[in-house]
Amino acid sequence: MTTTQPPSPASPKRIVFIAPFGLRPKGTVSVRALPLARALAARGHQVSLLIPPWDDPDNAGRTWYDTGVEVVNLPLAGQLPPPSLVARLLAETLRRRPHVVHVFKPKAYSGLVAAVLWHLRRLRRARLVMDTDDWEGPGGWNNLHAYPPLLKRLFAWQERYGLTHAHGVTVASRALETLVWAMGVPPHHVHYLPNGSTLAIPADLDAQAARVRQALGFAETPLVLLYTRFFEFNLERLADVWQAVVRQVPSARLLVVGRGLFGEDERFAHALHTRGVAQTWRHLGWVEPNDLAATLRAADVALYPMDDTLVNRTKCPVKLADLMALGIPVVGETVGQVREYLDEGAGVLVPPADTAAFAHAVVNLLRSPETARRIAHKAEHRLRHQFAWSQQAVQLEAFYHALPTR
Repeated sequence: MTTTQPPSPASPKRIVFIAPFGLRPKGTVSVRALPLARALAARGHQVSLLIPPWDDPDNAGRTWYDTGVEVVNLPLAGQLPPPSLVARLLAETLRRRPHVVHVFKPKAYSGLVAAVLWHLRRLRRARLVMDTDDWEGPGGWNNLHAYPPLLKRLFAWQERYGLTHAHGVTVASRALETLVWAMGVPPHHVHYLPNGSTLAIPADLDAQAARVRQALGFAETPLVLLYTRFFEFNLERLADVWQAVVRQVPSARLLVVGRGLFGEDERFAHALHTRGVAQTWRHLGWVEPNDLAATLRAADVALYPMDDTLVNRTKCPVKLADLMALGIPVVGETVGQVREYLDEGAGVLVPPADTAAFAHAVVNLLRSPETARRIAHKAEHRLRHQFAWSQQAVQLEAFYHALPTR
């Protein structure tokens, strides 16, 4: 089925996206802000992405065009102190005379820029939109990172201030939508903007995936995938799930792509060892981008475990979107956006923390390839038709247009 591209807008806008950090190593800019900017540029808008690359110094001072998007990495000469970097972001923003300024994350540099722009709103008449794709404050990333107490208080304040002092707010998850409503932001000023996939999918994907299986020695082996940073779930619980799967399908193997933020992969290896299944998994770590699609597609089934926490309820997992785009059947726990993505038969949903149900669902898919193929087809179709960035851009245009400028 061919998706028809909606007509471009009658009045193209100058739009400035303000990033919180560099294109790497973190993901928000490269997998959320940039693909959305590309989709808007494809519809005729003039889009600039301004980046304070304090964590990506190799790109500092570089400017290029990416599929019609002006990507500007501010210089860091002399290790600019925070006020100077904020001032540069403001100057670059105002110099472009934007109709819309879309700020990604209400914390740190981007949050400070948004606060100043809000106070300048009567002079500049630009619509200020704040994007949030995680919960940053208490119960959120403040609890996961060992920030100094002063920074934790600053980020919590910035989050509430930034989300309540903008013309509009875009949210990556339904849980974030609810939290923003609870802050008193009118529902018509809040726009649900979930993540799509940015994974480059080669034309000969299946052939490449078959070669990956052969190279790994898993050509005829039931292969289960875990694509993860490990922090979303309890390691011992997932080890229990995998032990239960191996008991019922002894030939099954677990392929793990990704690494933990705080040494979780080593602890997971130990958990598998203590359960006697250490020989049933292969850990690849991070895979080169050009090889990623084929490596993931080599699997028969993918796992998406999620503990029921505020961080997990509010996040919008791009990795899950990538798995769906590749047509991999997924077993996921009904936490946050996992339900949104895998609903309507696009995956197998199990209750959170139900080890037996999780293992049972995985085993069923391994034993029923036809069911797995049917689910994979629905997942690919759902991702393409409900979460594509091109469609998100059309809806975002309408949201921009409806916002007040006061």
